Amino acid sequence: MKDGGIPAGATAVPVRTQAALLIVVLGCIYSVSQFLRNSIGVIAPNLAADLGLTATDLGLLSSGFFLTFSAAQIPVGICIDRYGPRRVMLVCAVAAVAGVLLFALARDAAMLVGARLLLGIGCSSFFMAPLAIYARLFPPERFAFLTGIQLSLGNLGTLAATAPLAFAAESVGWRTSFLVVAAFATAAGLAVFFGVRGPVFSAWGGRESWRSALGGVREAMRVRSFWPLFVMHATGYASFGTVVGLWAGPFLRDVYGFDLEQRGVALFAASATQICALFLWGGADRVFHAYKPAVILGASATIACLAYAALMPLGPVAAVVWLVVFGASVAYTPPVMAHGKSLFPQNLIGRGMTLMNIGTMGGVFVMQTVTGRLMDMFGRDPLGQYPQVAYKAVFSLLALAIAAALITYVFAHDAHPGRVREPGGTKK
Repeated sequence: MKDGGIPAGATAVPVRTQAALLIVVLGCIYSVSQFLRNSIGVIAPNLAADLGLTATDLGLLSSGFFLTFSAAQIPVGICIDRYGPRRVMLVCAVAAVAGVLLFALARDAAMLVGARLLLGIGCSSFFMAPLAIYARLFPPERFAFLTGIQLSLGNLGTLAATAPLAFAAESVGWRTSFLVVAAFATAAGLAVFFGVRGPVFSAWGGRESWRSALGGVREAMRVRSFWPLFVMHATGYASFGTVVGLWAGPFLRDVYGFDLEQRGVALFAASATQICALFLWGGADRVFHAYKPAVILGASATIACLAYAALMPLGPVAAVVWLVVFGASVAYTPPVMAHGKSLFPQNLIGRGMTLMNIGTMGGVFVMQTVTGRLMDMFGRDPLGQYPQVAYKAVFSLLALAIAAALITYVFAHDAHPGRVREPGGTKK
C-alpha cells in the first residue's frame, strides 16, 4: 500500500486499450444517471396530463432525485475511500434498477416521487466513483480532459432523454419506455461487475473507522478555497438541469406550441451541443494553464445567455438556437470539477469530490424546487399553460445565481498542475 491507502501500482496509467474499455464502461453506467435526471423535461406535460400534476408537483418530482442524490454524497464519498468505487457502484446499480421499475409501474404522484427519491440514491455514485478512479490512475493534468470525456459519454443518456424518449413515449408510452431503461441499467451494472475488476478498484481507505472517516469529511471542508468552489458547483450545472432537465419542454410547448416530438428534437439539439462542448471545455484549462479563466469564461457566457432569454423576445426558431448556444455555454463543468478535485489530498479524493457534488446536485434540487414555486406564482391560463413571463423569471433567477457565485469564485486559489513554476519550486 502507498501513502493514503492507495494500492501499490494504482497510479500507473493503464495501457491504451485497457483505459479505453474502462472509460467506456464507466461512461455507460454514468449515462444511466444522466438519462434519469433529465428524463422529466421532455415528458413533463404528459405526466402532468396523466396524473394532474401542477408545476410545483413537477418541480418536486424532478428535484426529488437531486435531493436524495445530494444527501447520499457524504456516505458515498466515505464508502468510495473505504471500500473502493467498484463495490459502491454495484450496490447503487441495484437501487437504480429498483427505482426505474417503481417509476414505470407508478400509479400516482406519490409513487412517482418515491421512485425518483430511490433513483437519486441509486445514481449517487455513477459520476463520483469514476472520477475517483481517474484521479487514482491518471496524472492530474489529464483529469479535466477525462472529466470531459466522462461527461460526454454520460450525456449520451441526456440525449436519450430528449428526442428518443419523446419518440418512445409517443410510440409505446412512457411506462414501457422506462421498462426498457431498467433493462439497460441492469446491463450497465453487469458491465461494471465484469469490466471493473482487480485490487485497484477495491478498498482504498485501509478500513479506517467511521469516526475517522467523518473526521476526513470535516477536514475536506476546511481545505483552502473549498466554499468558493462549492458555490460555483451549486449554480453551474443547476442551470442546465433546471432549463434542459425540467422547464425547456414546457417552455417550448406553452410559448411556442411545440408538440412532444418537436420538443424532443429541440432538447436533443441542445444536449448534443453540450456533449460536443464538454470536450472543448475539458481541455480549456490546459490552454490557460489554469482553471479559473476557463470557468470564468464559461460562467460569464452562461449568464449572458440566460439574461438574453430573460430580456429579449425570442421567436420559435430563435428559441431553439438559444437552447443550442446555452448548451454550449453551460458545458464548463469539466474545469470546475477539476479545480475542485485539485484542492484535496489523495486520501480525501472520494470525500472531497462528493462534497463538491453535494453542491452540484443540491443546487439542482434547490433551483428546480424554487423555480417550480416561482412558476406557480404566475399561474396557468385556462388551457393549463404558463405565461412567457414566468419562464423569463426563471431565466433571470438562474442568471443572478451564477453571477453571485462567480463573485466569490474569482477569489479562489488556483493550483493547476500546469502553471509555470517560479525558481525555487513555487508556482505563480
